[in-house]
Amino acid sequence: MSARVDWRARTGSPLRGTLAIPGDKSISHRAVMLAALADGVSTIDGFLEGEDTRATAAIFSRMGVRIETPSPSRRIVHGVGIDGLHAPDGALDCGNAGTGMRLLAGLLAAQRFDSTLTGDDSLRKRPMRRVTEPLATMGARIDTAAGGLPPLHIHGGQHLHGARHALDVASAQVKSALLLAGLYAQGETEVVEPHPTRDYTERMLAALDVDIDFSPGYARLRGGQRLRATDVVVPADFSSAAFFLVAASIVPGSDLCLRAVGLNPRRTGLLHVLRHMGADIEEAHAGRCGGEAVADLRVRHAQLRGVEVPQALVADMIDEFPALFIAAACAEGPTVVRGAAELRVKESDRIAVMAEGLRALGIRVDETPDGATIHPAPLHGGSVDSHADHRIAMAFAVAAQVAEGDVQIHDVANVATSFPGFDTLARGAGFGLE
Repeated sequence: MSARVDWRARTGSPLRGTLAIPGDKSISHRAVMLAALADGVSTIDGFLEGEDTRATAAIFSRMGVRIETPSPSRRIVHGVGIDGLHAPDGALDCGNAGTGMRLLAGLLAAQRFDSTLTGDDSLRKRPMRRVTEPLATMGARIDTAAGGLPPLHIHGGQHLHGARHALDVASAQVKSALLLAGLYAQGETEVVEPHPTRDYTERMLAALDVDIDFSPGYARLRGGQRLRATDVVVPADFSSAAFFLVAASIVPGSDLCLRAVGLNPRRTGLLHVLRHMGADIEEAHAGRCGGEAVADLRVRHAQLRGVEVPQALVADMIDEFPALFIAAACAEGPTVVRGAAELRVKESDRIAVMAEGLRALGIRVDETPDGATIHPAPLHGGSVDSHADHRIAMAFAVAAQVAEGDVQIHDVANVATSFPGFDTLARGAGFGLE
């Protein structure tokens, strides 16, 4: 378990310069997993050197996959084939990675051997029935702790069969778990979502030569296919870039460039909402990186206005709501969020924790079961608890840049799970943070 770490944040200087944001966490997880199942050797460049993604790589190493690290952010994965994983010698620790645990549940449900997935205190409080129950309809046997919580005890030797899944809640993690199980299932596996979610798994399966049919909100593949090794370039993580997009928007005098940020259309809901709020964000040097759209993002200070967040964009920005709450607190007029109940079962209950922290800094927040209304006001100093949630911690570091007084941010060690070096990069850009 990480030692407890706190930050003291305060107003810094206008944010300037060009930043290289670390690689995308979601893509890094999937790249290691699928390269491990492929036939042949894959090279991954831009791999996120975060605790979560390293935990996923370590899990595959324990199941017989040779993974080399010739230099930081590079992995060479010697795939063992779809049927080549070996039984691990003990429980597999996912750390803080809900993505890792949920995707692995699908993948391991089809193996010949039993396995157990566990994680840190935070992960062991996160619900897993949303993935174990649909997997059970395919023939998987997964035992959980009381309340459907981890650890997950997965029974090997099950014969999975394809199924059609019409999901009640839009979740890229659940969809991905079902597709990974579907690789091993007899027949076709089909997933239909109530709203489209990010399609990293589908794109990467296609890149590894899997015949998969997918479109927004829909995916289908047949079992029994093999994966072919390929090289992957991981773009900069949009969820990490989000904190700097908001910070440069609200700190007067800022003019910041973020290089080669991944702009998967199922990930960039926040970009659309910020522009709707009046943010000054330009795209340049657009291209493709590892099959994903990328561009440099130049963001300059602008006066934001409150908006009603379109519910159609909620699934495309589910990880960026902590950053959005800070933008909303600094806007002119209230911002209304609806249809975001998923936020209550992330690393923390992000609606409740963001509301608690904003209130401590002088902002009125009216909570609802699936969202909140944020009423902007001048931020003052205070003390907030991140509840060990990395995105909450970084969001309040942004808020402190325009607060009238120091902001103490407690329990920030988990920032290393998704954005190692955030504090160093932020200070270099102009943040007041120690």
